[in-house]
Amino acid sequence: MDIQLKGKRALVTGSSSGLGEAVAKLLAAEGATVIIHGRNKERVQATVADIIHLGGSAEVAIGDLSTDEGADAVAAAALRSGQIDILVNNAGETSHKSWGDATTEDWLSIYNTNVVSYVRMIQRIVPQMKSLGWGRVIHIGGGLAIQPIKEQPHYNATLAARHNLSVSLARTLKETGITSNVVSPGAVINPMVEEWLQNAASKFGWGTDPEEIKYKAVQDLIPNDTGRFGKPNEIAGAVAYLCSRYADYISGSVLRVDGGTIRCL
Repeated sequence: MDIQLKGKRALVTGSSSGLGEAVAKLLAAEGATVIIHGRNKERVQATVADIIHLGGSAEVAIGDLSTDEGADAVAAAALRSGQIDILVNNAGETSHKSWGDATTEDWLSIYNTNVVSYVRMIQRIVPQMKSLGWGRVIHIGGGLAIQPIKEQPHYNATLAARHNLSVSLARTLKETGITSNVVSPGAVINPMVEEWLQNAASKFGWGTDPEEIKYKAVQDLIPNDTGRFGKPNEIAGAVAYLCSRYADYISGSVLRVDGGTIRCL
């Protein structure tokens, strides 16, 4: 099925690895030119080379979105070869500190990185979309925005802020042809998570077999209807759908891709 992304230009923040890389590679496979963003020039260039090797089109944007100057540099690089039709706000960080560990400085730092960085890119990219009469803004949120846990309260709060700002943006963009939506992943498997699971297995009694460890971890930590972790390409598929013309009538929404982890109507 052609999701009508050929000729579109998409900036995916934090796309030199992980979920952002999966999103960028899928959009490129669907015909979009993707701007790969990161702070590490070598990793960004390696991702661009991978996409081009596979027949896609990709460009480089280097910069730290936690500063205005870095966001300016990223926006300038992204817009150098043409207007941006699609902005996927994905860059951010996690923190596993608890209420007793997270200082006020930790709260300020993660809010700047996870929320204000999104705002910086919205302010620099969305205005030029209005002249196109069409655009997509996708924010990566998370289930902890809806059902926070007692741990990592500062991180949970940043996800909730992302969900909130995305809906506010959708209201602001009324009748412009630009939509604003959230993709809310559940727990997604990646090398860092797999390493943590292996290290924690003995503590929780999950055994030694990697597949058994993953299954038992799901049951104990993130019970869901699929009985497993999500995969980056499954989240990327949801992003690609919301970027497509088939999603013209979706705005201000949260698309949960969590295997049924979050139990709400």
